[in-house]
Amino acid sequence: MPGEPSQNGPDVPTSSPPDELPDVVPDELPDEAAAEPTSKKSGSSHVLARYLTLRLVLIVPTVWILVTVVFFFLRVTGDPITAAQGGRLPPEKIWELKQAAGYNDPLIVQYGRYLWQILHGNFGRTTDNQSISSLLIHYAPATLELVFWALIVAFLVGIPLGRLAARHYNKGPDMAIRGFAILFYAAPVFFVALLLKLVFSIWLHWFPISQRASTSVQIAMATDGHVDTHIYIINAIISGHFSYVLDVLQHAVLPGLALGLLTAGVFIRMVRINLLQTMRADFVTAARARGVAESKVVSQHAFRNALIPVVTVMGMEIAMMLGGAILTETSFEWQGLGYILSQYLLKRDFVAVQGIVTFFALLVAVVSFLIDVVNALVDPRVRY
Repeated sequence: MPGEPSQNGPDVPTSSPPDELPDVVPDELPDEAAAEPTSKKSGSSHVLARYLTLRLVLIVPTVWILVTVVFFFLRVTGDPITAAQGGRLPPEKIWELKQAAGYNDPLIVQYGRYLWQILHGNFGRTTDNQSISSLLIHYAPATLELVFWALIVAFLVGIPLGRLAARHYNKGPDMAIRGFAILFYAAPVFFVALLLKLVFSIWLHWFPISQRASTSVQIAMATDGHVDTHIYIINAIISGHFSYVLDVLQHAVLPGLALGLLTAGVFIRMVRINLLQTMRADFVTAARARGVAESKVVSQHAFRNALIPVVTVMGMEIAMMLGGAILTETSFEWQGLGYILSQYLLKRDFVAVQGIVTFFALLVAVVSFLIDVVNALVDPRVRY
């Protein structure tokens, strides 16, 4: 009967929600689960692209402000021709030279003309009619080579000593290393250069006292028929003579130390402070609780995270190195942009000074952008 239960058991409905669920769940849930990581990855890529685009766009106003400040600051002192030739030539001749060079035009006209020249890669000409662009091509590689050697010194000295200071917190090694860092960070570059020359060149005779290479090696590399990259270590390697490479390296030791120890002092303090903070983090405590050896806790867990702030300050430190390169190159007669800039300052050639300083501004802006790119890749937190 319809109201009575069956002898074989209760009636089971032929279609029920449990029979329909398997048709819905396998079709929809896996698609959503697979789409979620893809959407997160796509969103992260968009955030990174927006961040890097913003940093790239900010280069333009940054460089424009620096160029404008340099231009008007130098014009406050007068025009370059009067500054360089005043008292040596009659006023009529000076007026003719100023008229030919365009310095009798209104200041805003000169400013607009200078911006237009920079956009076309023309940094002007010196008072002795040399192209500043050619000077940059000839001398800029030497400055970049010096900064490269200084960065090697900063990394080799600053990072290991900062790590050692953090391992021996508030003990003898930590105090000694902190004193070392403060000393070299506070000491003027030219003073450190003089001490290095006095000790290692005059007293011990270990290293050359000046220049980028011996005169005989410079002549040999210039006349051997190979491509001149204006970077002596590359020229020496291309020449195939080990003695040339050794000579270039010997000449690079003292300038690299003088400029690199300044930045090493900053790296020591950065690595030490960030490593101490990272060692107190929860994931480091968890690693210790799992019984991980202290050396592995430091090297595999804490140390890598402590290096992220070092990458962040790299752009600022490279800018500081370019400023310190002026005194370093002058002290060691290292003929780079800093050395030639000091020579044009003595000649009161403001056009050359303006062009070189503008190039420094462009270089610092580009390097800062590249550091931002690296920082965004190694530390996703900076994108937000």
